[in-house]
Amino acid sequence: QVQLVESGGGLVQAGGSLRLSCAASGRTFRSDVMAWFRQAPGKEREFVAVITWSGGDTIYADSVKGRFTISRDIAKNTVYLQMNSLKPEDTAVYYCAFRYGSRWSSLSYEYNYWGQGTQVTVSS
Repeated sequence: QVQLVESGGGLVQAGGSLRLSCAASGRTFRSDVMAWFRQAPGKEREFVAVITWSGGDTIYADSVKGRFTISRDIAKNTVYLQMNSLKPEDTAVYYCAFRYGSRWSSLSYEYNYWGQGTQVTVSS
C-alpha cells in the first residue's frame, strides 16, 4: 500500500509561483513513476507532469512546459512540482499519483495510487 500526501497549494496572483510537495510512503521506491495531474471544476482530470523515480526523466504537458518543473528527492521520498508564471487557467485541484513500473504514462487510469489533492487558485 502506497500513501501519498500533497501539500503546498493556495491562492496566488497571476504571474506568481507555488511549489507543491507529495510525500510518499509504504514502499521502497526504486523504478516506479510519479506524476502530477490536475482537475478544474467541470473538467476531466488532466496530465501535468511525470518523473521516473530511478533516472529522474521528466515529461510535461504542453500547457505547462517551460513554466512547471517536476523533481524528486530520493532521500525524502518526496516529489515536487515547482509552478512559475502561473495563469488563471492553472486553477485546479492538483493530485499526486503513483504508478508501478518504470514506464511513464499520461493516462490517469494507469496510475495505482492517488493523493487527496491540493487546491491551487490563481487570481487574475
